[in-house]
Amino acid sequence: MTPAAGTTMAQALNAALRDALDGDERVLVFGEDVGPLGGVFRVTDGLTAKFGEDRCFDTPLAESGIVGFAVGMAMGGFRPVVEMQFDAFAYPAFEQIASHVAKMRNRTRGRVELPIVIRIPYAGGIGGVEHHCDSSEGYYAHTPGLKVVTPATVADAYSLLREAIDDPDPVIFLEPKKLYWSKAQVALPARTEPFGRAAIRRPGADATVVAYGPAVPVALEAAEAAAEEGWDLEVLDLRTIVPFDDDTVVASVRRTGRCVVLSEAAGFGGVGAEIAARVQERCFHSLLAPVLRVTGFDIPYPPPMLEHHHLPSVDRILDALDRLQRDDEPDTRYLLAGGVA
Repeated sequence: MTPAAGTTMAQALNAALRDALDGDERVLVFGEDVGPLGGVFRVTDGLTAKFGEDRCFDTPLAESGIVGFAVGMAMGGFRPVVEMQFDAFAYPAFEQIASHVAKMRNRTRGRVELPIVIRIPYAGGIGGVEHHCDSSEGYYAHTPGLKVVTPATVADAYSLLREAIDDPDPVIFLEPKKLYWSKAQVALPARTEPFGRAAIRRPGADATVVAYGPAVPVALEAAEAAAEEGWDLEVLDLRTIVPFDDDTVVASVRRTGRCVVLSEAAGFGGVGAEIAARVQERCFHSLLAPVLRVTGFDIPYPPPMLEHHHLPSVDRILDALDRLQRDDEPDTRYLLAGGVA
Protein backbone atom coordinates (compact mmCIF):
# COMPACT_ATOMS: atom_id res chain seq x y z
CA MET A 1 0.00 0.00 0.00
CA THR A 2 1.28 3.48 -0.88
CA PRO A 3 1.25 6.05 1.96
CA ALA A 4 -0.94 9.07 1.16
CA ALA A 5 2.11 11.33 1.29
CA GLY A 6 4.02 9.07 -1.08
CA THR A 7 6.80 6.53 -0.64
CA THR A 8 10.40 7.60 -0.17
CA MET A 9 13.29 5.84 -1.86
CA ALA A 10 14.51 4.68 1.56
CA GLN A 11 11.09 3.18 2.29
CA ALA A 12 11.06 1.44 -1.09
CA LEU A 13 14.47 -0.09 -0.42
CA ASN A 14 13.31 -1.17 3.02
CA ALA A 15 10.24 -2.79 1.46
CA ALA A 16 12.39 -4.61 -1.09
CA LEU A 17 14.60 -6.03 1.65
CA ARG A 18 11.58 -6.94 3.77
CA ASP A 19 9.86 -8.73 0.87
CA ALA A 20 13.07 -10.55 -0.10
CA LEU A 21 13.63 -11.73 3.49
CA ASP A 22 10.01 -12.81 3.69
CA GLY A 23 10.13 -14.70 0.41
CA ASP A 24 13.43 -16.54 0.69
CA GLU A 25 14.92 -17.83 3.94
CA ARG A 26 18.37 -17.89 2.31
CA VAL A 27 18.43 -14.07 2.21
CA LEU A 28 20.47 -12.44 4.98
CA VAL A 29 21.09 -8.75 5.67
CA PHE A 30 24.15 -7.62 7.58
CA GLY A 31 26.56 -4.72 7.98
CA GLU A 32 27.50 -1.89 10.32
CA ASP A 33 24.50 -0.76 12.44
CA VAL A 34 21.92 -2.36 10.14
CA GLY A 35 20.41 -4.37 13.02
CA PRO A 36 18.39 -2.75 15.86
CA LEU A 37 19.39 0.78 14.77
CA GLY A 38 18.11 0.22 11.23
CA GLY A 39 21.15 1.67 9.47
CA VAL A 40 22.44 5.22 9.29
CA PHE A 41 19.78 6.05 6.70
CA ARG A 42 17.15 3.72 8.24
CA VAL A 43 16.97 1.57 5.13
CA THR A 44 16.98 -1.58 7.30
CA ASP A 45 14.61 -0.15 9.89
CA GLY A 46 12.51 -2.82 11.60
CA LEU A 47 14.04 -5.81 9.81
CA THR A 48 15.75 -7.26 12.88
CA ALA A 49 12.56 -6.89 14.91
CA LYS A 50 10.54 -8.77 12.28
CA PHE A 51 13.01 -11.43 11.13
CA GLY A 52 15.31 -11.79 14.13
CA GLU A 53 19.03 -11.36 14.67
CA ASP A 54 19.84 -14.46 12.61
CA ARG A 55 18.49 -12.81 9.43
CA CYS A 56 19.42 -9.12 9.92
CA PHE A 57 22.40 -8.39 12.14
CA ASP A 58 25.23 -6.02 12.97
CA THR A 59 28.86 -6.75 12.14
CA PRO A 60 32.16 -5.43 13.45
CA LEU A 61 33.50 -2.24 11.85
CA ALA A 62 35.60 -4.17 9.33
CA GLU A 63 34.41 -3.84 5.74
CA SER A 64 36.87 -6.37 4.33
CA GLY A 65 35.62 -8.88 6.89
CA ILE A 66 31.98 -8.11 6.03
CA VAL A 67 32.48 -8.89 2.34
CA GLY A 68 34.74 -11.86 3.04
CA PHE A 69 32.05 -13.25 5.34
CA ALA A 70 29.49 -12.70 2.57
CA VAL A 71 31.65 -14.70 0.14
CA GLY A 72 31.68 -17.64 2.53
CA MET A 73 27.94 -17.38 3.18
CA ALA A 74 27.20 -17.29 -0.55
CA MET A 75 29.39 -20.33 -1.15
CA GLY A 76 27.39 -22.03 1.60
CA GLY A 77 24.09 -21.46 -0.20
CA PHE A 78 22.91 -18.16 1.31
CA ARG A 79 22.07 -14.92 -0.52
CA PRO A 80 23.81 -12.17 1.50
CA VAL A 81 22.85 -8.51 1.21
CA VAL A 82 25.52 -6.39 2.87
CA GLU A 83 25.60 -2.66 3.52
CA MET A 84 28.69 -0.48 3.34
CA GLN A 85 27.75 2.44 5.58
CA PHE A 86 29.18 5.10 3.23
CA ASP A 87 30.75 4.91 -0.23
CA ALA A 88 34.40 5.34 0.69
CA PHE A 89 34.00 2.95 3.63
CA ALA A 90 33.87 0.20 0.99
CA TYR A 91 37.48 0.77 -0.08
CA PRO A 92 38.96 -1.55 2.58
CA ALA A 93 36.72 -4.27 1.10
CA PHE A 94 37.83 -3.63 -2.47
CA GLU A 95 40.42 -6.39 -2.44
CA GLN A 96 37.74 -8.91 -1.51
CA ILE A 97 35.41 -7.48 -4.16
CA ALA A 98 37.91 -7.32 -7.02
CA SER A 99 39.89 -10.47 -6.26
CA HIS A 100 37.18 -12.85 -5.07
CA VAL A 101 33.60 -11.57 -5.44
CA ALA A 102 34.07 -10.58 -9.08
CA LYS A 103 36.19 -13.55 -10.12
CA MET A 104 34.74 -16.59 -8.36
CA ARG A 105 32.44 -17.70 -11.19
CA ASN A 106 35.21 -17.42 -13.79
CA ARG A 107 37.79 -18.95 -11.46
CA THR A 108 35.64 -22.05 -10.93
CA ARG A 109 34.53 -22.33 -14.58
CA GLY A 110 30.99 -21.47 -13.58
CA ARG A 111 30.68 -24.07 -10.84
CA VAL A 112 30.47 -21.54 -7.96
CA GLU A 113 27.98 -18.69 -8.03
CA LEU A 114 28.16 -15.77 -5.63
CA PRO A 115 24.68 -14.23 -5.30
CA ILE A 116 25.85 -11.27 -3.20
CA VAL A 117 24.40 -7.76 -3.17
CA ILE A 118 26.70 -5.05 -1.86
CA ARG A 119 24.62 -1.96 -1.08
CA ILE A 120 26.61 1.26 -1.06
CA PRO A 121 25.10 4.67 -0.22
CA TYR A 122 27.06 6.96 -2.54
CA ALA A 123 27.56 10.40 -4.09
CA GLY A 124 27.08 13.86 -2.64
CA GLY A 125 24.50 16.55 -2.17
CA ILE A 126 23.93 16.01 1.57
CA GLY A 127 26.58 18.31 2.98
CA GLY A 128 28.91 15.46 3.90
CA VAL A 129 32.67 15.32 3.84
CA GLU A 130 35.16 13.10 2.06
CA HIS A 131 34.72 9.37 2.76
CA HIS A 132 30.97 10.09 2.84
CA CYS A 133 30.28 11.54 -0.62
CA ASP A 134 32.49 9.74 -3.14
CA SER A 135 31.12 8.61 -6.48
CA SER A 136 32.95 5.31 -6.69
CA GLU A 137 31.06 3.66 -9.55
CA GLY A 138 34.07 3.78 -11.86
CA TYR A 139 36.06 1.31 -9.75
CA TYR A 140 33.29 -1.29 -9.89
CA ALA A 141 32.28 -0.71 -13.51
CA HIS A 142 35.92 -1.30 -14.49
CA THR A 143 35.97 -4.67 -12.70
CA PRO A 144 34.71 -7.51 -14.92
CA GLY A 145 32.40 -9.90 -13.12
CA LEU A 146 30.32 -7.26 -11.34
CA LYS A 147 26.96 -5.79 -12.23
CA VAL A 148 26.66 -2.12 -11.24
CA VAL A 149 23.21 -0.71 -10.57
CA THR A 150 22.05 2.73 -9.45
CA PRO A 151 18.37 3.70 -9.22
CA ALA A 152 17.10 7.25 -9.70
CA THR A 153 13.40 6.69 -8.97
CA VAL A 154 11.46 5.19 -6.09
CA ALA A 155 9.97 2.44 -8.25
CA ASP A 156 13.38 1.50 -9.62
CA ALA A 157 14.82 1.42 -6.11
CA TYR A 158 12.40 -1.33 -5.16
CA SER A 159 12.44 -3.24 -8.43
CA LEU A 160 16.18 -3.15 -9.11
CA LEU A 161 17.01 -4.22 -5.55
CA ARG A 162 14.66 -7.20 -5.78
CA GLU A 163 16.26 -8.15 -9.11
CA ALA A 164 19.73 -7.74 -7.60
CA ILE A 165 18.88 -10.08 -4.72
CA ASP A 166 17.48 -12.65 -7.17
CA ASP A 167 20.54 -12.42 -9.44
CA PRO A 168 22.88 -15.42 -9.35
CA ASP A 169 25.94 -13.16 -9.62
CA PRO A 170 27.34 -10.30 -7.50
CA VAL A 171 25.72 -6.89 -7.81
CA ILE A 172 27.10 -3.56 -6.62
CA PHE A 173 23.97 -1.61 -5.70
CA LEU A 174 24.75 2.11 -5.51
CA GLU A 175 22.11 4.13 -3.65
CA PRO A 176 22.16 7.93 -4.20
CA LYS A 177 22.08 9.31 -0.67
CA LYS A 178 20.45 12.61 -1.60
CA LEU A 179 17.54 10.70 -3.17
CA TYR A 180 16.76 8.63 -0.07
CA TRP A 181 14.09 11.18 0.87
CA SER A 182 12.69 11.69 -2.63
CA LYS A 183 9.04 10.64 -2.86
CA ALA A 184 6.68 9.16 -5.41
CA GLN A 185 3.22 7.69 -5.48
CA VAL A 186 4.22 4.08 -6.08
CA ALA A 187 2.27 0.93 -5.31
CA LEU A 188 4.64 -1.71 -3.94
CA PRO A 189 5.68 -4.27 -4.90
CA ALA A 190 6.62 -2.62 -8.20
CA ARG A 191 8.39 -4.15 -11.17
CA THR A 192 10.11 -1.90 -13.69
CA GLU A 193 12.38 -2.74 -16.62
CA PRO A 194 15.09 -5.36 -15.96
CA PHE A 195 18.86 -4.86 -15.76
CA GLY A 196 20.40 -3.56 -18.96
CA ARG A 197 17.46 -1.39 -20.02
CA ALA A 198 17.81 2.39 -19.90
CA ALA A 199 14.73 4.59 -19.54
CA ILE A 200 13.78 7.77 -21.37
CA ARG A 201 12.66 10.02 -18.51
CA ARG A 202 11.89 12.94 -20.81
CA PRO A 203 11.58 12.74 -24.60
CA GLY A 204 13.21 15.49 -26.63
CA ALA A 205 14.52 16.32 -30.08
CA ASP A 206 17.52 18.66 -29.81
CA ALA A 207 20.05 16.80 -27.64
CA THR A 208 20.34 13.71 -25.43
CA VAL A 209 21.44 14.07 -21.81
CA VAL A 210 22.71 10.72 -20.54
CA ALA A 211 22.62 10.48 -16.74
CA TYR A 212 22.36 7.95 -13.94
CA GLY A 213 21.62 7.85 -10.22
CA PRO A 214 21.77 11.26 -8.48
CA ALA A 215 22.37 13.11 -11.77
CA VAL A 216 18.98 12.20 -13.26
CA PRO A 217 16.88 14.76 -11.30
CA VAL A 218 19.48 17.42 -12.14
CA ALA A 219 19.21 16.53 -15.83
CA LEU A 220 15.43 16.81 -15.69
CA GLU A 221 15.64 20.19 -13.96
CA ALA A 222 18.10 21.36 -16.60
CA ALA A 223 15.77 20.17 -19.35
CA GLU A 224 12.98 22.33 -17.98
CA ALA A 225 15.31 25.34 -17.79
CA ALA A 226 16.63 24.63 -21.29
CA ALA A 227 13.10 24.56 -22.67
CA GLU A 228 12.77 28.21 -21.73
CA GLU A 229 15.77 28.88 -23.98
CA GLY A 230 14.33 26.89 -26.86
CA TRP A 231 16.16 23.58 -26.33
CA ASP A 232 14.14 20.37 -26.31
CA LEU A 233 16.28 17.90 -24.33
CA GLU A 234 15.85 14.16 -24.10
CA VAL A 235 16.87 12.82 -20.67
CA LEU A 236 18.04 9.22 -20.56
CA ASP A 237 18.43 7.37 -17.24
CA LEU A 238 20.89 4.46 -17.58
CA ARG A 239 19.59 2.65 -14.43
CA THR A 240 22.33 0.04 -14.76
CA ILE A 241 25.90 1.01 -15.66
CA VAL A 242 26.81 -2.67 -16.08
CA PRO A 243 25.17 -4.12 -18.13
CA PHE A 244 25.15 -1.04 -20.34
CA ASP A 245 22.23 -0.38 -22.68
CA ASP A 246 24.00 0.63 -25.88
CA ASP A 247 20.85 0.20 -27.98
CA THR A 248 18.75 2.84 -26.19
CA VAL A 249 21.62 5.32 -25.90
CA VAL A 250 22.60 4.95 -29.54
CA ALA A 251 19.02 5.23 -30.80
CA SER A 252 18.49 8.41 -28.77
CA VAL A 253 21.71 10.13 -29.86
CA ARG A 254 21.21 9.19 -33.51
CA ARG A 255 17.76 10.76 -33.26
CA THR A 256 18.87 14.02 -31.61
CA GLY A 257 22.38 14.33 -33.09
CA ARG A 258 23.88 15.78 -29.89
CA CYS A 259 24.89 14.29 -26.54
CA VAL A 260 25.83 15.56 -23.09
CA VAL A 261 26.95 13.02 -20.47
CA LEU A 262 26.20 13.90 -16.86
CA SER A 263 28.00 12.37 -13.88
CA GLU A 264 28.90 13.46 -10.33
CA ALA A 265 32.16 11.49 -10.40
CA ALA A 266 35.44 13.04 -11.46
CA GLY A 267 35.63 13.30 -15.24
CA PHE A 268 39.09 11.83 -15.87
CA GLY A 269 38.93 8.09 -16.55
CA GLY A 270 35.38 7.76 -15.28
CA VAL A 271 32.10 6.20 -16.36
CA GLY A 272 31.24 9.45 -18.14
CA ALA A 273 34.35 9.05 -20.30
CA GLU A 274 33.33 5.49 -21.19
CA ILE A 275 29.84 6.64 -22.19
CA ALA A 276 31.27 9.45 -24.33
CA ALA A 277 33.61 6.99 -26.06
CA ARG A 278 30.83 4.50 -26.78
CA VAL A 279 28.60 7.24 -28.22
CA GLN A 280 31.47 8.52 -30.35
CA GLU A 281 32.24 5.03 -31.68
CA ARG A 282 28.64 4.14 -32.49
CA CYS A 283 27.08 7.49 -33.50
CA PHE A 284 29.96 9.33 -35.19
CA HIS A 285 28.18 9.90 -38.50
CA SER A 286 25.02 11.11 -36.74
CA LEU A 287 26.70 13.62 -34.44
CA LEU A 288 26.18 17.30 -35.14
CA ALA A 289 28.58 18.37 -32.37
CA PRO A 290 31.24 16.83 -30.12
CA VAL A 291 30.03 14.69 -27.20
CA LEU A 292 30.43 16.77 -24.04
CA ARG A 293 30.67 15.78 -20.39
CA VAL A 294 29.50 17.64 -17.29
CA THR A 295 31.09 15.97 -14.27
CA GLY A 296 32.59 16.54 -10.86
CA PHE A 297 36.03 18.09 -10.85
CA ASP A 298 39.21 16.00 -10.74
CA ILE A 299 39.72 16.65 -7.04
CA PRO A 300 39.03 14.88 -3.74
CA TYR A 301 35.48 15.54 -2.60
CA PRO A 302 35.36 19.14 -1.32
CA PRO A 303 34.09 20.47 2.05
CA PRO A 304 30.30 20.88 2.38
CA MET A 305 30.36 24.63 1.78
CA LEU A 306 31.99 24.08 -1.62
CA GLU A 307 30.19 20.99 -2.92
CA HIS A 308 27.68 23.03 -4.92
CA HIS A 309 30.59 24.18 -7.10
CA HIS A 310 31.81 20.59 -7.53
CA LEU A 311 28.55 18.89 -8.40
CA PRO A 312 27.06 19.18 -11.91
CA SER A 313 24.43 21.91 -11.82
CA VAL A 314 21.72 23.24 -14.09
CA ASP A 315 23.90 26.21 -15.00
CA ARG A 316 26.84 23.98 -15.97
CA ILE A 317 24.55 21.85 -18.13
CA LEU A 318 23.16 24.96 -19.84
CA ASP A 319 26.73 26.12 -20.46
CA ALA A 320 27.47 22.76 -22.11
CA LEU A 321 24.40 23.16 -24.32
CA ASP A 322 25.79 26.47 -25.51
CA ARG A 323 28.91 24.60 -26.65
CA LEU A 324 26.96 22.10 -28.75
CA GLN A 325 27.34 24.28 -31.84
CA ARG A 326 23.61 24.61 -32.28
CA ASP A 327 24.00 27.68 -34.48
CA ASP A 328 26.52 26.00 -36.78
CA GLU A 329 25.36 24.66 -40.09
CA PRO A 330 24.95 20.89 -39.45
CA ASP A 331 26.18 18.17 -41.78
CA THR A 332 23.05 16.06 -42.13
CA ARG A 333 24.26 13.77 -44.91
CA TYR A 334 24.34 10.74 -42.61
CA LEU A 335 21.05 11.35 -40.81
CA LEU A 336 18.36 9.11 -42.23
CA ALA A 337 14.62 9.58 -42.02
CA GLY A 338 13.28 8.42 -38.68
CA GLY A 339 16.58 9.09 -36.95
CA VAL A 340 18.14 5.66 -37.53
CA ALA A 341 21.37 5.60 -39.50
